[in-house]
Amino acid sequence: MHKRAILIVLDSLGVGALPDAAAYGDEGSHTLQSVLSACPGIRLPNLKGLGLLNIEGLSHGVPMPLASYGRLQELSPGKDTATGHWEMAGLQLAAPFPTFPNGFPAEFIAELERAIGRKVLGNVVASGLAVIEKFGQEHLRTGQPIVYTSADSVLQIAAHEEIIKPEELYAICRRARELLKGPLAVGRVIARPFVGAPGQFSRTGRRHDFSLQPFGETLLDRLYSAGCEVVAVGKIGDLFAGRGVSRSIPTGGNEDGIRVLLEEAKKPFTGLLFVNLVDFDMLYGHRRDPIGYGAALEAFDRCLPELISALGEEDLLLITGDHGCDPCFLGTDHTREYVPLLALKRGSPPRPLGTLRGFGHVSAMILSHLGL
Repeated sequence: MHKRAILIVLDSLGVGALPDAAAYGDEGSHTLQSVLSACPGIRLPNLKGLGLLNIEGLSHGVPMPLASYGRLQELSPGKDTATGHWEMAGLQLAAPFPTFPNGFPAEFIAELERAIGRKVLGNVVASGLAVIEKFGQEHLRTGQPIVYTSADSVLQIAAHEEIIKPEELYAICRRARELLKGPLAVGRVIARPFVGAPGQFSRTGRRHDFSLQPFGETLLDRLYSAGCEVVAVGKIGDLFAGRGVSRSIPTGGNEDGIRVLLEEAKKPFTGLLFVNLVDFDMLYGHRRDPIGYGAALEAFDRCLPELISALGEEDLLLITGDHGCDPCFLGTDHTREYVPLLALKRGSPPRPLGTLRGFGHVSAMILSHLGL
């Protein structure tokens, strides 16, 4: 009998501000509630049936949810994607990854330029599409890649695919990753290929994340060393620098990710299927598009009957988030929020989980389920 855990991260689905949210300027944020308020006709029958709206701080739940339901309180400082995923995999940070609200130091930029043999543009704090529009024409003229960051612990490098091929852009990002050490050791270096002409630029699905190596044993390491299969879908493999992963399947966004999720959920294996659906964050949270966010939630909701029907008696399904990104809040950054936790296992009676301190409860549930 195969025993599987399926862990799905709805990237940025927060369910209310954490007690320390004011320290991050995020007091009052609530990603899911903002989306529900902006989309009064939204249809989420399956998520609602699992208990999503029964979670503390929400309303209009169902009398008898099918899944156990609750919310997770992040203990690590910060509100970064890597921070959230690492904590749910068992690594709690003592200090946040460094951020660069004024751009990266001039000394590092000069070192990067020497290493890649090119000058760079930007070195600013900006959202992705805005910085591409601002520097894109000069990039086309000079061939210089665009460097930028955000409130997250990231260095992002954008380049037009006809000017710098994606593989060359990845090589540039790998060099940057090697140089970012000590106090400059950001959580992720992100390659951002784009196409189009000025005024019509668009990012492609060939994004690639280059993460720090996890500083200790993760859930993925534990499962892999125990002989379990670990299938990483979306950017999961990147977030853990490929460590503890049997197979990594990059995806081009939610639609592609849901397709792969359903395909893999129908295959027999023992271990973990770990999926990140990035569009909630990348396309709708950061771009402050609650209508698009709602439509993406509806699309995910529609896949749930097929997914649930693929579950066997020895399978555990977990649905959660990694941070918030309230599309109706101030700015374009992540928000410091609780995240939902829905847990479904055939034969296990559902129950309210309340508020669980630490995303590490996810690892604990999976290890317990798999007998580790």
